[in-house]
Amino acid sequence: MGTRQQIVEAVLAGREAGQRGDRVSACPHPATSLLRTAWIRGYAQARPLPTQQEDDGK
Repeated sequence: MGTRQQIVEAVLAGREAGQRGDRVSACPHPATSLLRTAWIRGYAQARPLPTQQEDDGK
């Protein structure tokens, strides 16, 4: 498996975790890994900012 594929998979896994509402600490990658950065990027794409949640209710 190539590095690009691993990064894409990490982003997708992070996005799925964000959609499920998992905590960001659920990331399975070590702090020194580039895959952690990719996972958190996917997680952040799926989790709305607190201000976005407030705007949805108006």
